[in-house]
Amino acid sequence: MAAAPFSRRWLIAAAGLLACSAHSAYPDKPIKIIVPSVAGSSPDVLVRLVGHALALQLGKPVVIENRGGAGGNIGMQALMAAAPDGYTLGYGNNATLTTNEFLFSKLPYDPRSLLPVGGIATTSSFLLVNPEVPVHSVEELVTYIRSSDAPVHYGSGGIGTTSHLGAELFKTRMGLSSAVHVPYKGSPQALNDLVSGSLQFYFENIVTAAPQLKAGKVRALAVTSAQRSPQYPEIPTMQEAGVQGFVMNAWGGLLVPPGTARDVLMRLNTALNQGLRSPGIQAQLEKMAYIPLAGTPEDFQALADSERVHWGAVVKASGARVE
Repeated sequence: MAAAPFSRRWLIAAAGLLACSAHSAYPDKPIKIIVPSVAGSSPDVLVRLVGHALALQLGKPVVIENRGGAGGNIGMQALMAAAPDGYTLGYGNNATLTTNEFLFSKLPYDPRSLLPVGGIATTSSFLLVNPEVPVHSVEELVTYIRSSDAPVHYGSGGIGTTSHLGAELFKTRMGLSSAVHVPYKGSPQALNDLVSGSLQFYFENIVTAAPQLKAGKVRALAVTSAQRSPQYPEIPTMQEAGVQGFVMNAWGGLLVPPGTARDVLMRLNTALNQGLRSPGIQAQLEKMAYIPLAGTPEDFQALADSERVHWGAVVKASGARVE
């Protein structure tokens, strides 16, 4: 009779050793990262860069899968349903981790149950106008919107994105209720319509706005960071331009499905941090005006929790909802 408990203990220990052995061999096949936005968007550009760095660190291919739509919900739903084995990761950002729960009456995923691997990077946005709009400062844009007889249109990469909520915060702070929101399925389409003149103003991440700005196809009135961008020191901050308390940074990081083993998660965290600290990746991030967010899973969780409080209040004040 005494042998049975011993046998059970032996089996439990053997199972634990097998699990540890399986995890120690991780990864032994390609890894997929789900990006909940369209190809060519700023998250897509960033994750493809990081995916290359991860592949070098882990010694296995990293495949990017774009699952855009519904404010990022489609991609996050796919991540939530994925096996928690470390072979499917997802990109979480301002929208999917903080604001969507205030915008949507029901989410197909739980942003608080997805496990953080670590932050990737943060950046800011430009307040852009079409060059045909006769303004050269934020103050002039405010006057233009208030005095225009025709509707003034602004775009966004989708409801709940930084481009949308930045504009809502701008409208609220400056009393611009007459401006008309035009949501798109992604930032590339919105930026294209700003260039064509269908939109008059638009908040867009520096990384995706830079080519059009350098080509003279759009005009930047301000940057949304707390300090001026080192890459564009001539452009004032929104606060310097007269919009008090306006600071908006776009940020994101990697996530894994609930139930992923801690040792696998930390293996990914180590590889991510090593990649972000490599001189080549740092140089590319700096060129695109990104600031690396290397750190622990807990660091990334703390960022998301803090931003959820701030932007949740912005969403509620704006009255924005997606049914």
